[in-house]
Amino acid sequence: MQIANALAMRVEEASLVAELKAGSEDAYAWLVGQFHQPVYSLVYRVVNDPADAADTTQEVFLKVFRGIKHFDGRSSLKTWIYRIALHEASNRRRWWFRHKSRETSIEPPEGAAENLQPLAVREALIDDATSPFDNALHEEMRARIEHELRQVPEPFRTTLVLRDVEELSYEEIAEVMETSLGTVKSRITRGREQLRKRLEPYVQQFGPELGLKLPPRPARDEPESAAGQGLSEAEVV
Repeated sequence: MQIANALAMRVEEASLVAELKAGSEDAYAWLVGQFHQPVYSLVYRVVNDPADAADTTQEVFLKVFRGIKHFDGRSSLKTWIYRIALHEASNRRRWWFRHKSRETSIEPPEGAAENLQPLAVREALIDDATSPFDNALHEEMRARIEHELRQVPEPFRTTLVLRDVEELSYEEIAEVMETSLGTVKSRITRGREQLRKRLEPYVQQFGPELGLKLPPRPARDEPESAAGQGLSEAEVV
């Protein structure tokens, strides 16, 4: 059954790609509607600025539209788009550090954070029956998670976003980031641990009010070697 579903999805995607290559406006409209929000979400978490994220997202879709004729189907359309998004966001972030970081912004630093929730705490933060006081606490928690997530260094932050926010599979993340499956798994583990450490003081202080607590650390019989984790020498801390 799973194989049949996978084959059906491949056939459906091939049909969509053919329409995109033929210049179908309906196909382009569907593509934008399907991927605009997740692409913006990923880009925003790399560049950390709503205006830059919006501009970069537009650039991503321009690159997609211009480059679709070269799409050969070796990866899924989704991972191909995410790879373009990550590349454009990384370029924008490097440009920001070279130029825009010297400017003084009057925009609030947490401008779009309230709409972005890491998957790991999403269920705990959403409750249709919460009071205004509870909602205020949840908004504060979401903002704090976003703040701490932005402090997790690359490449762990982006890997964590792709897995726990965008819900990509390990294999899809490996394609997007053009790295090995072992490296992806190691980065996710290390990224989650870094985020956990950053959130631990806050959850210990305010967790009882929110009904939250940190999960226990996973038991490890013995640490894996860098080679076993698929890490390069540059990634070994």
